[in-house]
Amino acid sequence: MSMHGGGMGAGRMGMRSMQKDRVLLEHRIKKGTLPRILTFARAYRSMLIVFLVAVVLGAIASSVSPLVLRALIDQGIKHRREGLIITLALITAVLAIIDAVLSLFERRISAVIGESLIYDLRAKVYAHIQEMPIAFFSRTQTGALISRLNNDVIGAQQAFTDLFSNVVGNVILVAIVLGTMFYLSWQITLVALILLPVFLIPARRVGRRLGTLFQRGMELNAEMNMVMTERFNVSGAMVVKLFGRPAQELSYFEGRAGQVRDIGIRQATYQRFFFIALSLTASLATAFAYGFGGIQVLHGALAVGTVVALTAYLTRLYGPLTQLSNLNIDYMSAMVSFERLFEVLDLEPMIKQSPDAVVIPDQPASLVFRGVEFAYPGADEVSLASLEAVARLDDTPRNQVLFGIDFEVAPGTMTALVGPSGAGKTTISLLVSRLYDVTAGSVLINGVDVRDATTASLNQMVGVVTQDSHLFHDTLRANLVFARPEASDDEIEAALRSAQIWNLVESLPLGLATVVGERGYRLSGGEKQRVALARLLLKSPRLIVLDEATAHLDAESEAAVQRALDETMSSRTSLVIAHRLSTIRNADQILVVEEGRIVQRGTHEDLLSSGGLYSDLYFTQFATQER
Repeated sequence: MSMHGGGMGAGRMGMRSMQKDRVLLEHRIKKGTLPRILTFARAYRSMLIVFLVAVVLGAIASSVSPLVLRALIDQGIKHRREGLIITLALITAVLAIIDAVLSLFERRISAVIGESLIYDLRAKVYAHIQEMPIAFFSRTQTGALISRLNNDVIGAQQAFTDLFSNVVGNVILVAIVLGTMFYLSWQITLVALILLPVFLIPARRVGRRLGTLFQRGMELNAEMNMVMTERFNVSGAMVVKLFGRPAQELSYFEGRAGQVRDIGIRQATYQRFFFIALSLTASLATAFAYGFGGIQVLHGALAVGTVVALTAYLTRLYGPLTQLSNLNIDYMSAMVSFERLFEVLDLEPMIKQSPDAVVIPDQPASLVFRGVEFAYPGADEVSLASLEAVARLDDTPRNQVLFGIDFEVAPGTMTALVGPSGAGKTTISLLVSRLYDVTAGSVLINGVDVRDATTASLNQMVGVVTQDSHLFHDTLRANLVFARPEASDDEIEAALRSAQIWNLVESLPLGLATVVGERGYRLSGGEKQRVALARLLLKSPRLIVLDEATAHLDAESEAAVQRALDETMSSRTSLVIAHRLSTIRNADQILVVEEGRIVQRGTHEDLLSSGGLYSDLYFTQFATQER
């Protein structure tokens, strides 16, 4: 049964592969792609010129050797001229050394250009991705992005090195070799060229299939990487274990890895067929050259050295001609890789700094929401179908989630947001730090619309702690100084003390050098939250946004984090999504949110006495917290 299914799978893969052959060859390169690619070459003009000179000299050195060999046989050995034999043998050795040195030099320059280009492209794409809004990352598959930075960058790099050198070097080599062969014996040369289609026709087909297999291999590797990326992080691994699906997950991964294996086997088979066909054709041509040339030698029409030189040239002819015959496939493959990179670079960030942005005044923060309305952006505004592993982007209509939100938070005060799940509280908090832009209205901090503020001043002004704060797989120190790299040890200790976690850090054998594990999973929930608070304190923001920072903690951890929060918020302006009664009672004002609207506002006592939604929430969620 498994064999039967495997055959069907292979058949489907074969059909897809043939379709991709046609797609690759019929793909229309977007106008302006080539000139845009050439802009990357400007930075390497001098190295490219040196590289081309080395390629040309290498081609000349490679093509001169058979002529020296011919002279050695016909002039030296035949006429027993010992001095000439030694001289020509030394010239042959020198040419071989020159060829080797040039080959090494070419590879060195090629590597410098290629790796530098990979670096430039990766840095450019990475920097651009960093500018993307949070909505982009909420839709995009991580593995697809990583594939762009790895496979596609490397594919694009080949246009500058392998493809470039193959075109220039092979054209020169073929021209020299054919010209010299016609000069030595036009008859043998013509027969060699007649044999050429016997090899080139299947070689072109194989080359086309290899190009397609290469592209498909990159896609399949990206899919396999996506599976590993999602399953190897702590959260993914936990889901697999908790739902007891290791066998199904193994089967799922084996399916992806099996496709990579199958296409690798196909690539190896086609490559071997390609080289066997090349060797066989060259051997047939060489056999003919020796046979026909040998008869010519017997009749005095050709010299022995000429026949040897011709056979040497034949081995230099078929390889370059084959590479040139598949030039279109190589070119298209490289262009497709560049286009996939440009596709990412051309996706404009929805949220970016205004050209005339202003600095938010560094003073106690005031926050104002004025007539704010909001709808989450559509897929076509923030993402690419190719990065979501879907045929086309979701075209679901945008639904408005906030309606006419108006409120003010005075400097040094705390405002609490309460309401049922899905009411829009988290959305309001996201707008403060400009993770999203409002659809209408404005959010102002110290009188400056966040859309008109410099990114640096907004980031410095606002600090956020969520219910699941992220820590990098690094040391405690590295996670803390991420907020402020120049922070001193005394400042780090003060922040940790304020966050109520210094005693724990001090008790660790490695202290601040302790590695926290991926996403901080080596720490408990309460410990991780307090480290996140310490990081926030190092940043020292004027305005703090807390999104249910203690929602998922046990009572002891919650109490410790709450003490840290109380100290953190004591002298700062704060907007808190609250789920604790103590937080609500301490708030200077409470905003009750329902279905994207503020339906009530006031202090705890005022709202409780006026009844309505707040009173209902109090008796269902908060009253049990009373002591």
